[in-house]
Amino acid sequence: MAHTICIANQKGGVAKTTTATNLAAALALSRKKTLLIDCDPQANATTGTGIDKNAIEKTLYHGLIGEASVNDIIVDTEIKALKMIPSRVELIGFEVEMMSSTGRESALKNLLADLEDKFQYIIIDCPPSLSLLTVNAMTAASGVLIPLQCEFYALEGLGQLVQTMKRIRSSLNRNLKIMGILLTMFDKRTRLSREVAQDARNNFGDLVFKTIIPRNVRISESPSYGKSILLYDPGSTGAKSYKSLAKEVHKKLK
Repeated sequence: MAHTICIANQKGGVAKTTTATNLAAALALSRKKTLLIDCDPQANATTGTGIDKNAIEKTLYHGLIGEASVNDIIVDTEIKALKMIPSRVELIGFEVEMMSSTGRESALKNLLADLEDKFQYIIIDCPPSLSLLTVNAMTAASGVLIPLQCEFYALEGLGQLVQTMKRIRSSLNRNLKIMGILLTMFDKRTRLSREVAQDARNNFGDLVFKTIIPRNVRISESPSYGKSILLYDPGSTGAKSYKSLAKEVHKKLK
């Protein structure tokens, strides 16, 4: 049975997509069959994994509205153990088209139902909003990984995310849990980063991953080459951090 993890935070620029793509790559490179799902119309996870979104016939959108089966929208990536369901801008239409549909919050869960035994991990990259797409991701997932940037106002908005999770747990997915909070964009040279990290640990305790993702130029460069940091610069601090995160995630879910 697959462990389905959605990467969510309604704030933008907190390294959601960076974490989704690199965690998925790290798990796949450690020989875990992994599926990465791009649930964001911006499709940054798709391009950041080296997939030409304009060359794809069917995307997540077509699966969610019932025009394609899940197996028809899964594509290969550069890493053998990593498959992907790509996205494109038409995914914006999902929320409008499904607005009056019964069971619209469970469209992604239903789409993935046949994949439970085909993958060990399913990683879902969410858009930077608490939208119907994010609700779908949380309804399909067993855990939510929350990236938290080590910057001013970092803890703002987490309460809203937690409240959304509580509503989903009560009505759509009683098994949904916070899998962990990941500190990102950490700069050890600044007092602010250290204070935010300490505040997070004081407030959330063991929910905060031991692994911290540093602010790293190589991580920022890698998507423009269509590669995860683990392929772009496997010896970098960023790559080592995501390898460490993958080990921590695997250990938590064993």
